[in-house]
Amino acid sequence: MDLELSEEQQMLLKTVRSFVERELLPHEQEVEKLGEVPHDLGQHITERALDTGLYAANLPASVGGAGLDYTSLALLEREYGKVTHALHGFAWRPTELLMACNDAQRVKYLEPCVKAQKVECFAITEPGAGSDIYSMNTKAEKRNGDWTINGSKHFVSSHVLPDFAIVFAITGIEKIRNKERKRISAFLIDRGTPGFEMQRGPRCVSQRAYHNYTLSFNDCRVGPEQMLGEEGDGLSLSDKWIKMGRVWVGAGCCGRAERLLELSLDWATKRKQFGQAIAKFQGVSFKIADMATELHAADLLVMDAARKADNGVMRPSDAAMSKLYASEMLHRVAENSVQIYGGMGLMEGLPIEQLWRDSRLERIWEGTSEIQRHIISRSLIGELE
Repeated sequence: MDLELSEEQQMLLKTVRSFVERELLPHEQEVEKLGEVPHDLGQHITERALDTGLYAANLPASVGGAGLDYTSLALLEREYGKVTHALHGFAWRPTELLMACNDAQRVKYLEPCVKAQKVECFAITEPGAGSDIYSMNTKAEKRNGDWTINGSKHFVSSHVLPDFAIVFAITGIEKIRNKERKRISAFLIDRGTPGFEMQRGPRCVSQRAYHNYTLSFNDCRVGPEQMLGEEGDGLSLSDKWIKMGRVWVGAGCCGRAERLLELSLDWATKRKQFGQAIAKFQGVSFKIADMATELHAADLLVMDAARKADNGVMRPSDAAMSKLYASEMLHRVAENSVQIYGGMGLMEGLPIEQLWRDSRLERIWEGTSEIQRHIISRSLIGELE
């Protein structure tokens, strides 16, 4: 990556890169085989992240975070993207949604998350409501001043069993332009609350050690103090997180693609066939040229979106473009890497097959490629109207 960075950003990049190389990458194969991060290892990573100031780097200094801007966070996510989510989850960030906490909630939820004493999860996706948020069925009904929640969520990702969930539920119906629409609100619900169950979901072929959970609510009763923000603010709260999440996915894809490119270059220059390095054959060298070109283009898209976010002018289509192109770029880079390695690219023991499998998920979570194209095309069509 060759982009104009400030002196502070260059120092951050050096720090994160060193952290990933020393604290995370050496454990990747072990974690992949185990299907989870051992408790002691996870605790060590978190302690090192706290010591280096990387933990909660996304949150403002006023609440104990590092207060990094979006461009710097994109650099951070890019480096973390080189290693499995299961590992860098122990070193990354609480969700910015917690900044909507009131004073009492900050003490109970935000502050412990900043100090790595608690871990939250984001629960919005349902079996029948993926990208179509308004088709969610989880409901919260007000009874005697409290909220009673019924419904379920799935594909709730976390590197560790969460202490509480940020749960989105329907709290009523509202009319907008003479059309009825579900009013959605967010709740902070502790694990162990009666009527709330959290279980491990099925194992995914991508990110094998990064867990997903299913959440079920059966007459789960919570007080009004558990609502995050105001009633009906759920979508506005989640919108910024989801949009920036797409930029972070794009940045992580660029980091993973860079790792694949470096591995492929090393293999192609050392592997010999017919008396010469395979890098000298056009069938290989042209693949490498395409990989490098597409990676650079994706980096520019991601950094452009991050800088626009810093200036308050990032549009949904900017985030969608960076996520769409970077995730599909990673797919092509991973495919080319496997091809360059040949049969060895599919063998365990080398990271290529793992990175290839992991790349598949990037075109699905945080909105599928089809959803990103829908956002982009609607933005263009809207500008023509």
